[in-house]
Amino acid sequence: TVHAGVELYKHYDCKLIFVAPDALRMPAEITARLRERGVEVEETTDLEAAMAESSVLYMTRIQKERFDDPAEYERLKGSYVLTREMVERINPDLTIMHPLPRVDEIATDVDDLPGAAYFRQARNGVYTRMALLALVLGQA
Repeated sequence: TVHAGVELYKHYDCKLIFVAPDALRMPAEITARLRERGVEVEETTDLEAAMAESSVLYMTRIQKERFDDPAEYERLKGSYVLTREMVERINPDLTIMHPLPRVDEIATDVDDLPGAAYFRQARNGVYTRMALLALVLGQA
């Protein structure tokens, strides 16, 4: 999701902060393409620092299918867990997005925060896909 989605940001004046364990960094060719188009890119392992300077957090799970070694996945899978306490302490105005389903990377106590947008995001995604299918099939 993230690898494909960042391609859209080449067209906007924005800064992207990628937060990931070193083993899962954004591929260099993607960050290079973004920088070539004038997008400011920062990479870090510090979620809290990134939250402090962001208006939107797009969070995803650490994907088991990206690992050849199950032990490495087990070691990293809980690296980033977003909690209500973190949001309220660091950036209460943060908009939080997630493609769903989540595993354990966003605590359920975040769900009722004003910035928790992931359920709206999922609902709107259904309507967006319906509209795109209608357009492609000539039904629009």
